[in-house]
Amino acid sequence: MLERLRIFDTTLRDGEQAPGCTMTPSEKLSVARKLAQLGVDIIEAGFPAASPGDWQAVHAIAAEVGAGADAPVIAGLARCNAFDLDQAASAIAPAAHRRLHTFIATSDLHIHEKLRSTRGAVLARITEMVGHARQLCDDVEFSPEDATRSDRDFLFEALHAAINAGATTLNIPDTVGYATPEEYFELIAAVTRDVVGTRKVVVSTHCHDDLGLAVANTLAGVKAGARQVECTVNGLGERAGNAALEEVVMALSVRPQQYFVHSNIVTREIGAASRLVARCTGVRVPPNKAVVGANAFAHESGIHQDGVLKNRRTYEILNAEHLGLEGARLILGKHSGRNAFRRHLAALGHELDEAEFEAVFNRFKEVADRKKVLTDREIEAIIEGETSRASAYYALDLVQVSCGTHAIATATVRLHGPDGRPLVAAAEGDGPVDAVCHAINDCVGEVADLVEFNVDAAAEGINAVGGVTVRLREKVASQSIAGDDAERRRVSTGFAVHTDIIVAAAEAYVSAVNGLVRARRNDAVEVPA
Repeated sequence: MLERLRIFDTTLRDGEQAPGCTMTPSEKLSVARKLAQLGVDIIEAGFPAASPGDWQAVHAIAAEVGAGADAPVIAGLARCNAFDLDQAASAIAPAAHRRLHTFIATSDLHIHEKLRSTRGAVLARITEMVGHARQLCDDVEFSPEDATRSDRDFLFEALHAAINAGATTLNIPDTVGYATPEEYFELIAAVTRDVVGTRKVVVSTHCHDDLGLAVANTLAGVKAGARQVECTVNGLGERAGNAALEEVVMALSVRPQQYFVHSNIVTREIGAASRLVARCTGVRVPPNKAVVGANAFAHESGIHQDGVLKNRRTYEILNAEHLGLEGARLILGKHSGRNAFRRHLAALGHELDEAEFEAVFNRFKEVADRKKVLTDREIEAIIEGETSRASAYYALDLVQVSCGTHAIATATVRLHGPDGRPLVAAAEGDGPVDAVCHAINDCVGEVADLVEFNVDAAAEGINAVGGVTVRLREKVASQSIAGDDAERRRVSTGFAVHTDIIVAAAEAYVSAVNGLVRARRNDAVEVPA
């Protein structure tokens, strides 16, 4: 008999805390929808007290994704103080199933150096604030930060205090990725045996990847008795990241006889979830990434190719199609019709309204005229690019560049503004992309600084569709702004695809500018006191 393992996804909280991974409220809502389709049990939607924008995003996710009896649990993170807990409780209030997740450090290093406190004060805070959380919500999770470097006796004292105050889940974080699988197994086994015992409290894992052991430690924790695992799509997270959801889930799926648990994850949604998170955060998936990397199902060695041609199981323990990934090239080209294309989009898991479908289909036809045949990955890239144009304040109408070895790179762009008036500008730059960005800035004003620019081919080959991801940070009038304030400036991500990479760059830049404009117009968010 396989026991149920709860999957707690923290992509929208811990994953978003990774440098450069900030998402807009609309992007967070899109990811939350996909996580629900993926079948995660608990979505940690954010840290509501962190900012008005985060409260708004968590509240929107709770209202939409958390609605209904079959919806996932929506969790909000809070420090062990009343303000944070009250903010989190109000943010998740619309959800049918709610959880408050509160934490405080228990290692002496953190208590003395970070909190400037004492063990006794920490214990008192746990008792008071977990009790306060339980008054606000029936489902309360407690995490002793830096648990794996905490004194064992004091850690257990803190966990007992949390249970006695009403905690229903005990999460044991390897906050800095310090533990080895053997150590983490023994710790989880001891917590399960000596702290929880026969009480109805779930033990959870939360492992970071500083030593590359996050997934191994998570699996060791499951083997030791943990029945919830905290993870993120693509392994995003602070520093080196968290345990990757896709790796943990597939390890449990491929080797059930080792762990005797099962999850409710819909594995065919893994590929789409990975691509969506990569687009929204602007963090590309490395080609050698386990399960979802571009090379995960690629074979170049002649020996491997020979084996795979005879039987794919000789060198593949996973099935790409079962993960929603491209295992074989799909022939879709300029002769494909609307009905066939619509059915294929549905098979990929995309439900587009009529306007979105027409925009995606028209771009598909435009690209297919140049490229002849498109793969699933390229079609996904087109969908991402076209749907990101929604609610655009500026639209790119024309881009033209001139550059070369002994020439000054120049670009001319024409945009349509919100009132339909054409905006035209020409500019020079260090290269064609730089010139395009300067020209766009001349049209819309110096609204942002370029902080990241990524180019990714959606498939192999010289004529592959190119995807460009641009991240902009809003520009401020004062140059004397403090460093911390600079980090809190809005960040917007733009994505576009085209067979011409310069055109893709221009469209991605305009998309990111539109994101900043939308954020400014929607910034008046009321947060309950």
